[in-house]
Amino acid sequence: MDGPRTLAIDIGGSGLKAIVLEPDGEMASERTRRETPYPCTPPVLLDELTALVATQPEHDRISVGFPGAIRNGRVREVPAFSRRGPGLPPDPELVAMWTGFELEAALAERLAKPIRVANDADVQGCAVIEGRGMELVITLGTGVGCAVFFDGRLLPHMELSHGTFGGTSIEVACGDNERQKIGKDHWRKRVHEALDAFEAMVLPDHLYIGGGNAKKLDPDTIGPNRTIVPNISGLLGGIALWERTGDSPRVPTAAPS
Repeated sequence: MDGPRTLAIDIGGSGLKAIVLEPDGEMASERTRRETPYPCTPPVLLDELTALVATQPEHDRISVGFPGAIRNGRVREVPAFSRRGPGLPPDPELVAMWTGFELEAALAERLAKPIRVANDADVQGCAVIEGRGMELVITLGTGVGCAVFFDGRLLPHMELSHGTFGGTSIEVACGDNERQKIGKDHWRKRVHEALDAFEAMVLPDHLYIGGGNAKKLDPDTIGPNRTIVPNISGLLGGIALWERTGDSPRVPTAAPS
């Protein structure tokens, strides 16, 4: 089939996954997975991804979903990897290592392929939205991610889940560590309240819920105009990410001070 084959990588707080996709989106390989190591510094992540890519067949380009804020391929913030382990407080040394790290450039040099890196919720959203009106994508995993689209256009990434929620943030309150602490029923209630808060902020025409913990929700009780989408969308969005951003110019941005 004509067109590039895309290696899609999903970097998660608990696992690193990869698959090769044909131009039409069909899977050209079996999905492979590696555990996310902690502490996860930039060199450690690069080594793990290099080993992961070696398990996959030949491809022409790469898409990467990353669990943090990415601006033009540069890491602005990554809560999961700023901790020495899930549920632990941020570590100043890890925060300093990740803030401003040129992840897209480092991966392009290491893997020697054209590459696009975006927030993992942005990538998942590229696979599931319909392209009509304001669409909001929420991912539930180790933390909570979000992406906003308008008429099919991916808007600049915002960490809406960092907003105050019950004395903490949505990111923490609805993350996997809290789910394990308080149990599924209480966690579901929190997530429903958080979805209401997201809708009040964004006023979306439709809301999609993905990520590894989305399957722990009841689709009959999540509310109207809300759809649970499969976690594999985090990989399948790899082609759509290139379609939506492949020709976008890389505007120079200053590293955060």
